[in-house]
Amino acid sequence: MKRLSDHFAAGRLSVAEFDERSAIVAAAVTRGDVEQVFTDLPAPVSLEKPVPAERGFRLPAGVAQRAMPVVTILALILFLVTQQWWFFLAIPLAGALLFGDRRGHRNGHGHGRWH
Repeated sequence: MKRLSDHFAAGRLSVAEFDERSAIVAAAVTRGDVEQVFTDLPAPVSLEKPVPAERGFRLPAGVAQRAMPVVTILALILFLVTQQWWFFLAIPLAGALLFGDRRGHRNGHGHGRWH
């Protein structure tokens, strides 16, 4: 219906044509039923600008997975030597820094979603 409204707003459809086509879209059962309404109208043009690819620093593959056990052991050693509990805060901090840019990619491979 939005596409139809956009064509109406652009002046490509009269009020009668808009009403007629709106009724067809409302009664449509399949995508083909909807698409027949747009056969004589131009395809929609995207007004959004393409988003450039991110260019940022990326660690080589596997470095983050190997670094986490090292950070954990280092935090434990520093705790035992200094008796300062706040060294354990380095563990989630390192995880956030190393894995925080994954944006929902599981296992670093980009397959699936977080559940």
